[in-house]
Amino acid sequence: MMLSRGTGVTVWRQIAEAIEADISAGRFAAGSRLPVEAELAARFGVNRHTLRRAIEALAERGLVRAVQGSGTYVEASPLAYPIGARTRFSEIVAGQAREPAARLLHASTVIPDDAIAADLGLAPNAPTVRILAANMVDAVPVSWVDMHFPADRCAGIAEHYAKSRSVTAALAACGIPDYRRAWTRIGAAIADAIDAERLDLAAGRPLLVVDSVNHDTAGRPIQRTRSRMASDRMRLTISD
Repeated sequence: MMLSRGTGVTVWRQIAEAIEADISAGRFAAGSRLPVEAELAARFGVNRHTLRRAIEALAERGLVRAVQGSGTYVEASPLAYPIGARTRFSEIVAGQAREPAARLLHASTVIPDDAIAADLGLAPNAPTVRILAANMVDAVPVSWVDMHFPADRCAGIAEHYAKSRSVTAALAACGIPDYRRAWTRIGAAIADAIDAERLDLAAGRPLLVVDSVNHDTAGRPIQRTRSRMASDRMRLTISD
């Protein structure tokens, strides 16, 4: 490709636009790895510093993702994620012929803040089991979740989740075979350093923040969750 110099458009931006055009045209397919830096730098006739600035710009926009020690990959198409009375991450992902997975980040028994206690209908100072986890689709993190469960009803849920990596299976192991979404609240945020690490994205990227409460079949609150989602990796729809 011949770059236009002296046009007022920086070289790195022209490179970014050219790679974006290749992605849009399907020459670099979703999920595929871009050519290595040396090959791309040679293609455009620039040094690696200029090439990296172009790749960084694409990453900031959510078009590509750098994986330490592996390379730079074209972001896959967003996951369609319906939120309704029955919302199950693994079922939703597998239903789209993609591979769900979860990674346990931390688990502990805590005294929740007043808002979480109220959402779970707990008395003051009643403990919860808190679980932090990252959800992945095709090995790419799409969200990380901060979950609270009433400790008196969910003793051992952290251990069950560590084995199954499934909230549904962990609750079933605690004697709660089914549950329904009681309410969902959707907001937005900007990714901070923690989000960047857990979601493998650049700080400053937009996120969806989804708060929710699930009830058991008797209508009692059983799970309070805050999910921080990479907004370009998930597309939410609200259903009955």
